[in-house]
Amino acid sequence: MGRAGVLQEIRGMRFEALLDRHERGELSQVEAAEMLGMSERTFRRWRDRLKDEGPEGLCDRRIGKPSNRRAAAEEILRMLDLWREHYADFTVKHFHEQLVKRHGYKLGYTVTKLHLHRSGLVRPAPRRSAHRKKRPRRPLAGMLLHQDGSRHAWLEGQPPLDLVVTLDDATSAIYSAFLVEEEGTASSFRGLAEVVAAKGLFCALYTDRGSHYFHTPAAGGKVSRSQLTQVGRALAQLGIEHIAAYSPAARGRSERVFRTLQDRLPKEFRLAGITSIEAANRWLAQSYVPAHNARFAVPAEQDGSAFVADPAQVWRDILCIQEERVVGNDNTVKWKRLSLQIPPSPLRPHFVRAKVRVLEYPDGRLAVCWGPHRLADYDALGTITDAHALAA
Repeated sequence: MGRAGVLQEIRGMRFEALLDRHERGELSQVEAAEMLGMSERTFRRWRDRLKDEGPEGLCDRRIGKPSNRRAAAEEILRMLDLWREHYADFTVKHFHEQLVKRHGYKLGYTVTKLHLHRSGLVRPAPRRSAHRKKRPRRPLAGMLLHQDGSRHAWLEGQPPLDLVVTLDDATSAIYSAFLVEEEGTASSFRGLAEVVAAKGLFCALYTDRGSHYFHTPAAGGKVSRSQLTQVGRALAQLGIEHIAAYSPAARGRSERVFRTLQDRLPKEFRLAGITSIEAANRWLAQSYVPAHNARFAVPAEQDGSAFVADPAQVWRDILCIQEERVVGNDNTVKWKRLSLQIPPSPLRPHFVRAKVRVLEYPDGRLAVCWGPHRLADYDALGTITDAHALAA
């Protein structure tokens, strides 16, 4: 006999004993009903059923019958087979999302998790220990952004790559995410440019102390506020505060996002059949990031936005590498392994020995500027793209 049957038998014995006391005049109906935890009307019904049907009349007829809400056994078996064949490395939540999205699955997350536990395919998660209180989010979107990179085997058949993510502290919404072979200054500028182009200028950026973000005079020490990197210089020119994190815990919000991405993204890439960086970056921007934000982003504490528009798009010539060079006797500027020829200009007969500024954009394009004047634009190979318009 199961637990429900034992409890039912005990309840019937108690009822008969109290009914006997009531009939002997020791208890009123109200007192007997209160002692059984039922209404007086229910007590009278049980009394009549006992007289008409005997002890069988007190039995709960639902016991032993399958519930109308019980999950179909065939659907449970189908779910377990799908787990074993295709999704054994997924989390239960991610697995349930794929079942609904790809397999027309109708059962809920909880019943799915319970049956995976009962079948021994998934072990229940251990209870979490106490942890320190999370840092409060900024109240407005655009007040603080996080940028970080994570090296991981994101694509099957590819060596580990860096995923560079820029997200909002107030909402955890991802504004930019892409794969590169190695993160650095160019990838940082690319992420910032994608955010500013879509949202506008923001208030502050929170990053680790990587060498492309900060100069650190002593290993593990404080960052230099006087000797700026290219990223630091660009943020200062745009009026964006640059905050350095001094421990992994300080970057907890972005670290938690990367844990989710490391668990989900490789599996999503595999299901989508994506194996190249170019295809992965297109899919991230068009499909995954919007779906991720819909699933994981939270509303900001306050309405409104701290982003500021830049109608003149001054940021385009700031979020790039900038270095000074001296023009050579052949009117060229040396940049890495390239020789950038300066075209004729009405500004002066030649630029020999003049100090100019070379700009290298995240996509590899180049430009040479003299003071406020733009002398020429070049492609990534150093070929002039529009000398007449730019040099006039």
